[in-house]
Amino acid sequence: MSFLGARGRLEAELVPKAGYEVDLLDLSGIDRKNPIKAARAALQAAAAIPRARRLIRSRGADAVLGGGGFVAGPAGVAARRLKLPLVLTEADRHLGLANRLLARRADRVCLAFEIEGMDRPNVKVTGRPVGRAVLNADRDRARARFGIAPEARCLLVMGGSQGARTINLAAVEALAERPGRSFDVVHVSGSRDYAQLRERLDAAPHRDGYTLLEYEPDMGDGIAASDLALARSGGSVFELTALGRPAVLVPYPYATADHQTANAEWMAGAGAATVVPDSELDADRLLVEVDGILGDPERLETMSEASLGLARPEAAADVAGEVMSLIGGRP
Repeated sequence: MSFLGARGRLEAELVPKAGYEVDLLDLSGIDRKNPIKAARAALQAAAAIPRARRLIRSRGADAVLGGGGFVAGPAGVAARRLKLPLVLTEADRHLGLANRLLARRADRVCLAFEIEGMDRPNVKVTGRPVGRAVLNADRDRARARFGIAPEARCLLVMGGSQGARTINLAAVEALAERPGRSFDVVHVSGSRDYAQLRERLDAAPHRDGYTLLEYEPDMGDGIAASDLALARSGGSVFELTALGRPAVLVPYPYATADHQTANAEWMAGAGAATVVPDSELDADRLLVEVDGILGDPERLETMSEASLGLARPEAAADVAGEVMSLIGGRP
């Protein structure tokens, strides 16, 4: 197995660290607000198709699996021209541009969520794959790592890989600078706000039981140690449900097609989350929402059961199975 990625993006660093080979294409995202940049990105994508075709052929690929990013468009077109099986994955509750363009030509489309209008023979709802570090996380070991007593309640605060300023600032004010917190906190801030938060937390009068981390390579330990999460609602919703954790979700308001709100509503509709708009989150609202769940054992248990009911721990195996079935079915 090998990967195609975009030059200058995270995959150029992360894929080799994971022990896989990666070939890079010169691509950029389409800026819908800037027609000139959008046209330039489209031309880059078109120009990348021949190189993607050469790279796929040189790797001796039997199939191509698209993840819906910058690379998925050129790679998917190249796969069709090479007459290779093409499987697409969609992580959000709407199809991204590359997947919209390729969905009818793909052999399979694996969706994280049901999407209106996608009831086609080549479409299957598999859920979104979750890493082994989450699925195999051990609660006792994770709690020992963070110094959390077995009987204590714990809140996980996270805002995605870049962090979330609204969540970060509200959490430190509400849970470290004000009195009355009755639970532990594990807070993964991201690098942008870490220095500011570290300074505030070090000076806070109620910092005991509050663990601040700049970065966590995988969220398995944080989720396993917690009883409730305060988070954005990107792909992490599937990590939370994998371990049956309820959440207070604060969707990023500028996400493409507002997909984080749709993700949050998916959890909330099942009774596994409450949703707070980013513009409404402050220290007071945070305390109301978090205390209302952690302070009510029956509500917490009900939400936890609802969260686990949404889990799709077999998602990765299902997607891999679709790929392998197509390879096995080739003449």
